Amino acid sequence: MVRKLFTELRSIYSGHNIIRIRIRMRDLIDPGVLRYAVDTTMKRYPYFCVEIKRDPELYYDENTRPVVITSSLSGVMLNSEESNFHLISFSYTDNWIEMDISHAMTDGTGAYEVIRTLLYYYVSRRYGLDLSTDGIRIVGDEIRQEEWEDPVLTAENLPTPGRTDMPQALSIIKSAGLEEKRSPTVYSIAVPEDEFMRFNVENDGSPATMVSLFLSRAVARTFPESKDVIRIAMCINQRKALKAPLAHQSLVGGAMLEYKEKMRSWSLDRQATAYRGMVFAQSQEDKVLEGVARMKGISQLLLSKATEQERVGVAGMIANLSAKILTATVSYVGKANYYDSEKYIRDFRVWTQSSGDTILIEISAVNGRFTMDFMQPFSDPLVLNAFLRELDENGITYDLQDVERLELPMCASV
Repeated sequence: MVRKLFTELRSIYSGHNIIRIRIRMRDLIDPGVLRYAVDTTMKRYPYFCVEIKRDPELYYDENTRPVVITSSLSGVMLNSEESNFHLISFSYTDNWIEMDISHAMTDGTGAYEVIRTLLYYYVSRRYGLDLSTDGIRIVGDEIRQEEWEDPVLTAENLPTPGRTDMPQALSIIKSAGLEEKRSPTVYSIAVPEDEFMRFNVENDGSPATMVSLFLSRAVARTFPESKDVIRIAMCINQRKALKAPLAHQSLVGGAMLEYKEKMRSWSLDRQATAYRGMVFAQSQEDKVLEGVARMKGISQLLLSKATEQERVGVAGMIANLSAKILTATVSYVGKANYYDSEKYIRDFRVWTQSSGDTILIEISAVNGRFTMDFMQPFSDPLVLNAFLRELDENGITYDLQDVERLELPMCASV
């Protein structure tokens, strides 16, 4: 089993970001049961049991070493001896389980599948239960070729991407003068699911568009004199447009939501309708496939460079240009659906790194509530406070659960 890297290249050459999923369970973690659950789960995901090699291009090769589990939430460096050269690892302490996985390998959609399987095996054995397997990938399933194949690599007849010249977006860190006060921080905010969904229905919103709108309004409230564009990237799953629902790769595009000056005097529901319209227009198949074409073009450009230094330089330049057109990013995979295991979950977090110096909100819907992990490269809560004020003024009950330093494991360079 040897596979050349393609879609992964941009992420690898621009710094190799990590997705960290943190789950607080009802009871203390049983290390033996967790070892069983991880080992069994990884049998179902052979395309994640790999290591990166080079000959002369980068490729995945089978990695039969055990996936590492540590009894500390600090995790291990991926793609190194610490992780047995895997790009995935697990850790635990008290009643918390964490999974760290390379964002080059997959996205939130792919990571959620692994967590569904892990929780099924962990909860079944931990509590001696016969849980339903409906909607869960388990050992013994046929692993179809569509799970393995990179749909971006094989995509043909893609539309020619239009020009994407955009003015630079408002930079929160520059506008607030925080360049010398970097301290990555995550604020976790919980909102009742039924209440927030009701609010969305009443105001023509959806969870991701409404959070994007509240964040846009919060930024405008924080910097009322700024003339810079407030632009939020709302993540879009590209699998539907690619006709590849089973693909495990990182397949995320974005709808660009601009909080235009003329919108700011509108009512909230009218603003939400405008944002929904922007998302609808940018979610059409041809528009999503334009984004796929850009991704494919970047991978081909990287492969055309003769040296690793050139590839790192190109990937870094693209990452910097992309970050400059964003104020923030909002990501929502969708309702988690951990089925019978869900009642054993007390808290759920998704952490990763935002683009450049921007804010990132990761939204999770687990066990009857939304959790918004509000991540930023500084500790000052100036935008967060404005965001919470938006929730409060719109009658949305929230609980600021905790504030933590945003620490993610590293991934060794290739």
